[in-house]
Amino acid sequence: MSKIIWTRTDEAPLLATYSFKPVVEAFASTAGIDVETSDISVAARIAAQFPERLTAEQKVDDHLAELGKLAKTPEANIIKLPNISASLVQLKKAIAELQEAGYDLPDYPDNPTSDEEKDIQARYDAVKGSAVNPVLREGNSDRRAPEAVKNFVKKNPHTMGEWSSDSKTNVATMADNDFRHNEKSVIIPEEDTLSIKLVTADGEQTLLEELPVLKDEVVDGTFMSAKALDSFLRDAVARAKEEGVLFSAHLKATMMKVSDPILFGHVVRAYFADVYDKYGDELLEAGLNGENGLGAIYDGLSSLSNGDEIKAAFDKALEEGPDLAMVNSHKGITNLHVPSDVIIDASMPAMIRTSGHMWNKNDEEQDTLAVIPDSSYAGVYQAVIEDCKANGAYDPTTMGTVPNVGLMAQKAEEYGSHNKTFKIPAAGTVEVRNSAGEVLISHEVEAGDIWRACQTKDAPIQDWVKLAVTRSRISGMPAIFWLDPERAHDRNLTELVKKYLKDHDTEGLDITIASPVEATKTSVERIRRGEDTISVTGNVLRDYNTDLFPILELGTSAKMLSVVPLMAGGGLFETGAGGSAPKHVQQVQEENHLRWDSLGEFLALAESFRHENQSNGNEKAGVLAAALDRATERLLGEGKSPSRKVGEIDNRGSHFYLTTFWAEELANQTDDAELAEQFKEISAALNENADEIAQALIDVQGSPADLGGYYWPNEEKTSSVMRPVAKYNEILEKLQK
Repeated sequence: MSKIIWTRTDEAPLLATYSFKPVVEAFASTAGIDVETSDISVAARIAAQFPERLTAEQKVDDHLAELGKLAKTPEANIIKLPNISASLVQLKKAIAELQEAGYDLPDYPDNPTSDEEKDIQARYDAVKGSAVNPVLREGNSDRRAPEAVKNFVKKNPHTMGEWSSDSKTNVATMADNDFRHNEKSVIIPEEDTLSIKLVTADGEQTLLEELPVLKDEVVDGTFMSAKALDSFLRDAVARAKEEGVLFSAHLKATMMKVSDPILFGHVVRAYFADVYDKYGDELLEAGLNGENGLGAIYDGLSSLSNGDEIKAAFDKALEEGPDLAMVNSHKGITNLHVPSDVIIDASMPAMIRTSGHMWNKNDEEQDTLAVIPDSSYAGVYQAVIEDCKANGAYDPTTMGTVPNVGLMAQKAEEYGSHNKTFKIPAAGTVEVRNSAGEVLISHEVEAGDIWRACQTKDAPIQDWVKLAVTRSRISGMPAIFWLDPERAHDRNLTELVKKYLKDHDTEGLDITIASPVEATKTSVERIRRGEDTISVTGNVLRDYNTDLFPILELGTSAKMLSVVPLMAGGGLFETGAGGSAPKHVQQVQEENHLRWDSLGEFLALAESFRHENQSNGNEKAGVLAAALDRATERLLGEGKSPSRKVGEIDNRGSHFYLTTFWAEELANQTDDAELAEQFKEISAALNENADEIAQALIDVQGSPADLGGYYWPNEEKTSSVMRPVAKYNEILEKLQK
C-alpha cells in the first residue's frame, strides 16, 4: 500500500490537522493510499531527546530522524506543515508544559557547569531554531502562487495601504563590519575535514568545530563586529527619535537560533543604553542581557533587590526614547518584548503592505525605521519601500507574480542557526584550516564578535540551476539569479551558475544574474506592468522572497504552493507559513474560532497525490488530485475560506465545504467509474446535511475552548473541539468501511 506522511506540527496548523487529516485519510483510502502521521512538533522533539526519563506510554520516537532518512529515498511523499522554530523562550514554555503533564524532563540549564548539565543543554539546543527544515529538505525549493489563487485574488483583492511620497519609513542597516562586508569564501578542491580554530594573541588555540567537506563544496566564513553593531544601533535609536518615527528591529531569532538572539540582545541594550550604563553589571550578572527580550527582563527584575528602581529606569527610557513599534498595543507588548514575536520575513512585508506603517502605543499607524543590522539583504526591502514611495501601493488586481527557486538542499547556506556560529570569547584570529594545516579563511576578531561559517555542497547547486532552467522553460518566465558581486560567497556561486547553465538547453530562455537590489528593482517594475519574474535565490532570500511577494500579491504567504523535488526522487510538499499561528490559537482558546486558512494544505495535498500518480502509476491518485484542484478553486470562488470573526465560517467550516465540493467533483467525474460510484452516496449525504452541519460548526463558536495544552494539547479535548459535529464525522467514516 502506498503511503503519504502527514506531519504533526504546532499551533494553528496542528489544530487544523485534527479537523482535516480525517478527511485526507478517508479520501486517500479510496486510492489505496495510507496516510501516516509523523510527529515533529516542538514538544515531541523535546520528549524524544530524553527517552530514558519517560515511561513507556510517554516515550516518543524520533520521527524527525526517521523522516530525514525517508527524504533521501525515492519513496518519500511527505506533506510538511509549518512548525515552530523554537526560540529559547518558546522552548522553555514547551518544557514547562510537558513537565506539568507529568513528563520527567529536566529544566533547561542556562549556565551549565557539570557534564550532565552540558549534555542536557546540548539535547535541548538540538530542538531550538530551524531544527526541522534542514533535516527534511533534501531538495531545492519551488514556490509559486497557483493560477487559481492568483485569479481569485485579482477578482477579490485584499486591502493595501496607501503610500505617500513623503513617507519617513526607511530601512537602517550597517555600512561596514557586518556579515556581508566581512565574508570570505573558498571552494574546496578535495574531500577533507576542516577545522575552525580561535588563536589568541598568546598563541593559545581553541578548536571551535570540525567540518567534514566534499569536493567542490563552497565554504564561507564571516563575522559581525560587536563594537560596530553597537555603534550602528545607538545611531539608529537616535535617528528614530530625531525623525519622529517608530523604532522597530527586524531579525529572525527563531531560525537563526545562535546569531540573532545575540543581535536582539544588542538591540535591547542599545535602546536602553542609559539603563545598562548605570545598572549593566547587575543586569548582566542576573542574565538579563536582553537576548530573551524586554519581557524576560521585567520578569527577572523581581529577583533583584533594587528591581523596582531598575524597572523605573526602563520605564523612563521608554518614555524618553523613540516610540517603539508595538506587537500588541492593548497589552503593552513592544517590538522588543519577545525575540520570536517579530520575524523579519513576515514583519517587513506586512509593514510594506500597510503603507510602510507599524502600530504605535496608541494603537495608531505610524512611519517606521526598520532596523536590520546585517546589510546582506536589507537593501531588498529598502528598494521595495523606495518603489512604493515613488509609485504608490501595488494593485493586486493587475500585479504580476514573483515565484521562487531556492537553494536549500542538504543544509545549503544555513546561516547563523547551527554549530558553526560562535560568540567569540576572546580577541584573536579565527582560522579555517584544511587537514594539511593550511589556513583557508581567517578573520581578526574581538571578544563579543559573532563569527559564523556555512557550507553549500556542489550537488545542490547543480540541482538548483537545473530547477531554475526547468521552471523557466515550463512557465515561460524570465529567471534572475539574485547574487551580490560584493559578497565573496555570491561571487563563487556566480561562477558556478555560469558553469552549470552550460549543461542545459537555455535557448529561448531569459536567464540573467543581478545583485539582490537590482533584481528587486527589476522584479517590482515588472510586477507593476503585470509581468512575471522567477527569483532564483539562496536559502535566506528564499525565506524572505516567499513571504515578501506573496504577502503583497496574495495578502498572505499561506496561499503559496511549495514543492520540494527531492534529489533522490521523492517529494516534499510544504503547506505555507505559520507566522500568525500563535494569534490563531489564542483566538480558539478565547472564542473557539480558528481563522487559520488551510489552502496551503489543499494545494500541497493535490501535488502529493499527483506525485503518487506520476511515481507509482496510481491513476486513482491522479483523479483525486484533479478533483481536489477543482474543489479548491470552487471553495475560493464561493467565498468559503475562513473568516477572522467569531460567528462566521472558520477553519472547520472551510474543511467541511472543501470536503463537500471534493466529494461532488469525484462523484461527477468520468475518468474513474469506481471512484464516481464510491463518492455518489457520500456526496449526496454531505449535500443533504450541508445546512445543518455548517450551522453546527458556527454554533459551537463564541465560548472559550479547552485544548488541554498549547505545545502538547490533549488528544481527546482537541479532537472534540476540532471535530464537534457527529453527523459529519459519521459520513466520513463510511468511506473507510
